[in-house]
Amino acid sequence: MDSTAIRMDHLTRDFDGVRAVDHVSLDVPTGRIFGFLGPNAAGKTTTIRLLLGLLEPSSGRAEVLGFDTRIDSGAIRQRCGALLEHTGLYERLTAEDNLEYHARIYRIDAAERRRRIEQLLKGIGLWDRRRENVGKWSRGMKQKLAVARALLHRPELIFLDEPTAGLDPIAAAALREDLMKLASGEGVTVFLTTHNLAEAEKICSLVGVIRRGALLAVGSPAELRNRSGGQTAELVGRGASDALLSDLRRQPGVRGVEHRDGRLRIDLEPGAELAPLVTRAVAAGMQVEEARRGLESLEEAFLALVDEADEEERG
Repeated sequence: MDSTAIRMDHLTRDFDGVRAVDHVSLDVPTGRIFGFLGPNAAGKTTTIRLLLGLLEPSSGRAEVLGFDTRIDSGAIRQRCGALLEHTGLYERLTAEDNLEYHARIYRIDAAERRRRIEQLLKGIGLWDRRRENVGKWSRGMKQKLAVARALLHRPELIFLDEPTAGLDPIAAAALREDLMKLASGEGVTVFLTTHNLAEAEKICSLVGVIRRGALLAVGSPAELRNRSGGQTAELVGRGASDALLSDLRRQPGVRGVEHRDGRLRIDLEPGAELAPLVTRAVAAGMQVEEARRGLESLEEAFLALVDEADEEERG
């Protein structure tokens, strides 16, 4: 089996003179959870539609599971699962009947249908509610069922477009956990779009950043954090005055300072030292109980990449 599940080569798509996807070249290895990150209207959903063969590229090409999206879209969709903008569930049917219906579409035989439906519903914790009409369910439960439906025919690759959008934090966390368990247990490759950077950092082993249709960077979350070069520091304690904050902001190597809930968060330039800042804080009367430093979050690295691209455009 090819170790590359998705290969894009200068993939481009225009809509009435507007470029939605701009010469994207990217390989997604088999068996990974890949996060495609970007703000709304960045080109994430259009990219998925191109990869599923639902749209023709304006130029460039893509292969999914070894099939050319321009000529083998049927073979691609047979081997892939997808959850796009809507769940696609029939709300008057029970959870079990929804999966039964889709299993028949994929021509899964009766014995395998029963085994597969039970396996998936138990895997997402909905087996005991399988005979309830899904119209009465919460959005989080419906999303879980939709993910299970996308895995019903044992796809090699699954596309999930903003799967936790609109969910409350508890439901989103539960869906992420179920997604990781199902993906691991099924051994499928996952192509996940999101603008939730914290979510991507938790579940993705590889991420790509897209902005206005152009791919800015690809790597593991740690690689993207390192690439931005920035670091953060945090001072925990009491007595941080406004004068201290102003003083710290003026120090060499300090990008910014925020004070919240007894914590000073300091954004540092690469190579900036923390010790002199702690000394200044203590001298200014702050009772420092703890000082620590670390790399930027993925969200901060993402914003740095976008800011860098904006500056290049302004020239």
